[in-house]
Amino acid sequence: MIRPWKIISTKLLGDYRIFKLRSDLKVSPRTGKQLDFYVLDSVHWVNVIALTPDNHLVMVEQYRHGSNTVELEIPGGMMDPGEMNPVATAVRELREETGYEGERARLLGRVHANPAILTNTCFTVLIENCALKHPVELDHGEDLSVRLVPASDASRLVADQKIGHSLVVVALYYFDLWRRGVKTLPLDPPA
Repeated sequence: MIRPWKIISTKLLGDYRIFKLRSDLKVSPRTGKQLDFYVLDSVHWVNVIALTPDNHLVMVEQYRHGSNTVELEIPGGMMDPGEMNPVATAVRELREETGYEGERARLLGRVHANPAILTNTCFTVLIENCALKHPVELDHGEDLSVRLVPASDASRLVADQKIGHSLVVVALYYFDLWRRGVKTLPLDPPA
């Protein structure tokens, strides 16, 4: 049976605004050996599946510095300090990045972004009946272009590698499960 490793000590190595790097000295429950692990403490993230009344996804194109590529993604971002509700964060991110607002915002799923090294969770929030209501409010480090994509094209875009952000692929998978009735949500009408 797999057991958690006991933490002997933790040492902060750096604070880099969007994450903190730390070193954890732990003991293997199987071997008793001590090993050092590096962990990134990061804030939680949200991804937004924003669906229009005519069954389009509100998506964004943006340049990503890690991959040096322009990516087709869904809106989303970091939960700000003090934000505890991923659904409220998703509503804010959708409005700021796209100018869209919608109805029936609710949690669709959650994943650990990379449990090997990251401490955070990435939440996927579904917002329905989205419509353009406001101008965008981009941060100084954002440069986005809004695109409406037929929801029926999402799987093909992933299969054709037109969508390459792993957390966006996961969010679209949750969306597909919901559309096929495999995953139900608190506000879904009874079948």
